[in-house]
This record gives sequence, structure tokens and C-alpha cells, in this order.
Amino acid sequence: MRIALFFCVLVGLVVSCLTECAGDCIEFRKEVYALREEVDARLRRLEDRSTSERRGLQTSLSSSFFLAEVEALHERDVSIASALDTIWLCMCASIAALMHGGFAMLETGTCRARNASNLLMKNLLNVCVGTIGWWLCGWAFAYGDLKYDLFGTTGFASSNLLTIADGHIRPVESCSGESCQSNLIQWFFQWVFCTTAVTIVSGGVAERVRSLTYAGFAFFMSSIIYPGVVAWTWGGGWLSATLDVGFTDFAGSCIVHVVGGVGALTGAIVLGARRGRFEDPAAFEPHSLPLVVLGTLMLWFGWYGFNCGSTLALHDDVMAAQAAQVAVNTTLSAAAGGITVFLFRFVLSRKYDVCGLCNGILAGLVSITAGCSNMDCGNALAVGSLGGLIYQCFSMSLQRLQIDDPVDASAVHGACGVWGAMAAVIFDWGEGFTYFHGSSGFHCVGDAGICETGLVAKALAAQLIFVTAVLSWVLSLSTIVLLLLALSGFLRIEQSTEEMGIDAKEHAQTKAYDIGENGVPDTVEQRHAPIRKCRRHSVC
Repeated sequence: MRIALFFCVLVGLVVSCLTECAGDCIEFRKEVYALREEVDARLRRLEDRSTSERRGLQTSLSSSFFLAEVEALHERDVSIASALDTIWLCMCASIAALMHGGFAMLETGTCRARNASNLLMKNLLNVCVGTIGWWLCGWAFAYGDLKYDLFGTTGFASSNLLTIADGHIRPVESCSGESCQSNLIQWFFQWVFCTTAVTIVSGGVAERVRSLTYAGFAFFMSSIIYPGVVAWTWGGGWLSATLDVGFTDFAGSCIVHVVGGVGALTGAIVLGARRGRFEDPAAFEPHSLPLVVLGTLMLWFGWYGFNCGSTLALHDDVMAAQAAQVAVNTTLSAAAGGITVFLFRFVLSRKYDVCGLCNGILAGLVSITAGCSNMDCGNALAVGSLGGLIYQCFSMSLQRLQIDDPVDASAVHGACGVWGAMAAVIFDWGEGFTYFHGSSGFHCVGDAGICETGLVAKALAAQLIFVTAVLSWVLSLSTIVLLLLALSGFLRIEQSTEEMGIDAKEHAQTKAYDIGENGVPDTVEQRHAPIRKCRRHSVC
């Protein structure tokens, strides 16, 4: 009995111990599980952090690579845009240079055959001497670093066309963010404009100016007179921000053509008329209409390089559209000017006037040159037609005043150039007179994309200041130089040379072609001499 009682007590103690141990084990296991969960959570956090760091490192590497690729593509895009712009300007400058051939043909055909060689030589000298003047001083005064907003002071002898440092040559300096252009292509393109302005003068002084003296004046024009105007305007000088609006002259109605036209008018007045010009006008009729027409067509074609190239770039769709707009307006204005003068002269004389048609075309071209990028097509027609009428009225006024301008250079380029400069503001395609576009082309003038109102009156005033400044500068300098040359006796050829013909007296090739004796009569006596009748197969 005692043994059984002892065994029961022992079993009870064992059960009690086992129960306590089981409870302790359960608590221990709970603690172990909690610790394991905490460890697992920390491991997961560490793993997540490691993964995030690895991903961040990969993202950082991918971003750097991507940015490098974008930068490389941008540089490539700028390089291609620069190449396109350079090709565009080279092509347009080359086309515009054909205008020199047009001037030569037009001037030679309009004047008398006995002076043809001299006229051709003068047109070649214009280009050669004008080039030297532009290279030596013109480029520097026009586009060098400005002083007092009046003239450039760097780049003489075109020393800034290339940058040389430590033996390395950097041809490209001027960057706009979208493309980079070298000074070389800018020099070449602007050279065409300079020599064009100089060549215009040749027509106004034809058939009575000394060749070497004229070459000296051409050098003065290309190195001083024309660059001064460019420095004030396209070069960023004081006229570029007049009245906070600035001037409007997209391709040079005033900057190029008025400069040449005023120089031609000054030369015609200082030199005086050709002997017999107003006593026997028939003796001074154009000797070759084919050359006149050929010259006109060459000038019309060259004008597309002149006007369209003045976009100065062609690396995006907007610039391409602007060039197309310029081309259309140039074409319409030329046609309108030609038809207007042709019809006007037909009404007056009841005869077809080919020379009038040619000069009307040129009048329309000059008139549209300033505003060809900021007016619609209908206005371009109006500008060309009014330009033709202005040319005709100015030409008739010159004849009444007995001012002898053989090719009407002052009427075509001077009068129509002034009209074109004013028309660029009057016919601007901003809604009526509310907004103003000016030199901005498709974009109105304003800030943050908002068009500013009330600018047209200021633009007209700025344009008047611009035209007046150009007229005053060219007229004063041309008059001083030409008067000094005239007083010294170095300006006009001798009377015997003028009567004989400059070709026969001064040129190795005495005739540009044999047309005086057996073809079109060249002198007054030949024109009125009886025509000999020859027998068949005989030599007359």
C-alpha cells in the first residue's frame, strides 16, 4: 500500500515536472520563433537594401550612358545642321554671284557698241577691286567688334576668318545653339552683297568715266561706304535697335540697293550727261536688246540666291518654309513690276518697250527685297506694281532734269530701294496694323510668345530714321569723293575719246564684236547715212 502511495506521489511529481518543462519549452519555442521572425525580417530588409542599391547603381550607370548618348547625338545633329547651313549659303552665294554677269550684259546691251569692251572690263573690275576692298577693310568695318555702335575694329585683312592657337586651327566659331557657322562662309556670302552694291554704280557713270578712277572709287565703296551701312544694321550697330524696334530690311533693299543707287545718281550728276544725249536721243538707244534681256533674266535668277539665302540657315522646316515664302514673293513682285511698266509705256506710246519691261522686272525685284519674308503674296504683288510705277516716275523725272543715267540705275535701285524699305513695314503681315513681324518673319514681335501691339507706328519711324541715315551717309561721302576727282580732272574721259569710243582709244581689243559697220550703226552719222544697195554676190 505504501509502495503504491509512493509510486503515485512519484508519478505526480514527474507529471508536474513534465508539465512545467512542457510550458517552459513552449515559451522557449515562442521566443525562438519570435527571434527567428525578427532575424528573417532583418535579413529581408538587408536583402531589399542590397537589391535597391544594386538597382540604383544600375540606374545610375544607365542614366550616365543615356545622357552621353544624347549629348553625342546632339553634337551630331548640330554638325549636320551646320553642314546644311554652309551648303545652303555656298549655293545661294554662288547663284547670287551670277548677278554680276547679268549686270555686265544689261549694261553693255543698253549702251553703245563702241564702248562695249570698256563696260565689260569695268564690270569685271568691280568684282576684283571690290573683293580686295572687302577683304582688306570692308569685312572688318562691317562685322568686326563694334566700337560706339558705329564701326568694327577687328578682322582687318580678314584676320579673324580662322582661329589658330597652339598650332591648331579652329574654323568654326559662331554658334547659335542649333548650328555653328564659320566666319569663312559669312565672309563669302556677304562679299556678294558688297560687290553687288558697288556694281550698281557702274551703270550710272557708263560711257564717260575714266576706268582707273572708277576702279579707285569702287575700292572706296567696298571698303568704307558700304561697310559703314552694314555695321550700323546687319552688323548690330545703332540702327539695329532704333526705338526698341530696329530696322526692317531682310535682304537689302536699302542696305545694298539704295547704297548703289545713290552712288550711281551722285556719279551721274557730278559727271554730267554724255555729249549729245539729250540733243539726239535716238543715237543712245540700246545697241543689243538680246544682251539686255539676257542680263535681266540672269539678274532675276540670281536674285533667288540673294533673297532666299538671306535666311542665313536652312536646318529646320520653319527656315525652309521661310525660304519658300521669300522665293514666291520675289517671283510675284518681279512679274507685277514688269507688267506694270510694260503696260504704262504701251499706253503712253502705243508701242511695245522691251527695255521698259526689263527695268520694270528689276524694279519689282528691288522693291520686294526688304520685305520678302514678312508679307503675304497679295501684298507682294502690290509692292511690285507700285515699285514699277515709282521707277517709271523717277526715270521720267531724271530725263526732265537732263540727268543722264544710262541704265536707270538710280531709278531702279535708289528710288525702288527706298520704296521697298518703307513697304516692308507698311505691308507687314501682322493683323492689319495691330501686330508687327518685321525681321522676325513668321513670328510676331513680343515677349513669351505674346504679340505686342502698337508697334507699327514706331516701326515706321524707325524705318524713316534708317533710310535717312543711309541716304545721308552715301550721298555725303560719294559727293565729296567724286567732286574732288572731278575738280582734279581725273574723273571724266577726254572729249576726243568719248567721240571716238573708249574701246578704239584705250583698249587692245578695239571692238567687242563687229557690229558697228555691217550691223547696227553705232554713230549718229552712220544712223543717218544712206543705205548702199549692192548687187547680188557683190561685196559692200
